[in-house]
Amino acid sequence: MSTTEKKYNEAESWIADAETFRDSVGTMDSTGKRKWVFPKKPKGKYTNYRTIVSTFLLLVLFTIPFLKINGNSVLMLNIIDRQFFILGHPFYPQDFFIIALGAIVSLIFIIIFTVVFGRIFCGWICPQTIFLEMIFRKIEYAIEGDRNKQIRLDNQPWDAEKIWKRSLKWFIFILISVFITHIMFMYIVGYEEVLNIMQQGPFEKPTNFLVMILFTSAFYFVFAWFREQVCTMVCPYGRLQAVLIDKETINVFYDYKRGENRAKWKKGEDRRAEGKGDCIDCKQCVVVCPTGIDIRDGQQLECVNCTACIDACDEVMVKVGLPTGLVRYASEKEIEEQKQFKFSGKMKAYSVVLILLVAFLGGLLYNRGEMEAKFLKPPGSTFFLKDGKITNIYNYTFLNKSNENKTVIIKIIEPNNGEISSGSSSKIIMKRDKITKGTINISFPQSQIKLSKQNLKLGVYDMNGELLDSYSTYFEGPFKFQF
Repeated sequence: MSTTEKKYNEAESWIADAETFRDSVGTMDSTGKRKWVFPKKPKGKYTNYRTIVSTFLLLVLFTIPFLKINGNSVLMLNIIDRQFFILGHPFYPQDFFIIALGAIVSLIFIIIFTVVFGRIFCGWICPQTIFLEMIFRKIEYAIEGDRNKQIRLDNQPWDAEKIWKRSLKWFIFILISVFITHIMFMYIVGYEEVLNIMQQGPFEKPTNFLVMILFTSAFYFVFAWFREQVCTMVCPYGRLQAVLIDKETINVFYDYKRGENRAKWKKGEDRRAEGKGDCIDCKQCVVVCPTGIDIRDGQQLECVNCTACIDACDEVMVKVGLPTGLVRYASEKEIEEQKQFKFSGKMKAYSVVLILLVAFLGGLLYNRGEMEAKFLKPPGSTFFLKDGKITNIYNYTFLNKSNENKTVIIKIIEPNNGEISSGSSSKIIMKRDKITKGTINISFPQSQIKLSKQNLKLGVYDMNGELLDSYSTYFEGPFKFQF
């Protein structure tokens, strides 16, 4: 066999291997059995940045349930009692159209963000990644040691060392899972209610405690055993990514043009002259990967863009005196054409769209109105005549969405010449975040009502004369023949 044919066959074999790696998940063997991932503890520039971002997000997550604005929770989604607070502002079932629009905007945001920036969310912001990599794995490293020590401990029999290390780790995992569960429940019912449930004990509210135990078990199962399989087998985002990214999407990529042909490092050699690439096949990018993949195989759905491989590769490149960036944030087009990354016109346009979407959602939340008014005729009621006037009865329901008490008055916007009377003062006091109900009588001169059902528009005004809300209904009168 000639040298040319040999090189051709080797290249063809490498291409076949590069294609077949996508046929299976990196954390399972050919029989479908789980291959446990023991990632090496990462260190480097991006790891430090991610630690800072994760610490900030965890502080925000654990602090928000205890913060209040104007006496309301900063964020609470109490589905059971239908109490919703966002940035201290109350939201009600009547505001669900905003939530629906917000969900649509969020979905569009995710799609556009992924098209431009890939899976940066997964590696930097996703709660699953932050909890696993920044809390549970760090505890594991502290108790069991780094990768090699963990592998040795896993393979050794259940002696005293393995029993106490695993028991200590699992016990701490359970405590953290309990803590996370309580924090999550504070987002639903508020921290006061959670503390009240804890003080009352499991026998007073057994259902609540059972739910907390179930959620604690779920958190423990995910972070103690299921782990990276949430990203590789459950989370739909990795699959969605495959249809969203293109050659200009930013992701963690291996520069195969520079790295191939990969070969072991030999001191003092001229790798270029010998046809070798910068990749020295040290596999450090593989051993640090929390999902057990080889980034050199290309873009994969298991990759969460955690940047551990970037830090590992850069560290090796510095040691051997080669340029860093063999694995880096880049686009496929940048790697193929070996050009410097530029923020393309499409990326700029998409970024503008992202900003506009956020502004649109913020506008919806800000301009939802301070109150909602309804005027409904009691079922079965009709008009009555007295002193030449036709009178209708209306039940009103006012929902004060603001964070302050309000004093309002009701006025007839159209038609003119109507009168309003009620059993109490014309001024109505509405408490914040509360529903106010009452009854009023509206009268018009009999000569002014030309139809059996006349259009009627009522307005609710504050004491400064500002219209807070209006409501259109109808006014009943005697049936009249029209000629």
